[in-house]
Amino acid sequence: MAAYTLPPTLTPFERVMFRVPLLGRIWKEVSYGDEGNIYYAIGAFLSLWGCLIMLFGLPGLYLPALAMVPVMWVILILISRG
Repeated sequence: MAAYTLPPTLTPFERVMFRVPLLGRIWKEVSYGDEGNIYYAIGAFLSLWGCLIMLFGLPGLYLPALAMVPVMWVILILISRG
């Protein structure tokens, strides 16, 4: 495992995001760490979603997908604006 170095100036979004306890660590590892870390983050997300489905049943399947609807709207708007 190689150490990563942060740039001397971070964007305001990165400064805020890095301070969030769990998500900030994952974001920092994916942004500035090894290139394979994105696959571990995706695997962790899918595993967590699978655990939610086993624990809560169908609401565990539907509610995270329903929560992603506003995110996808923003992504579609950003794509359409160029």
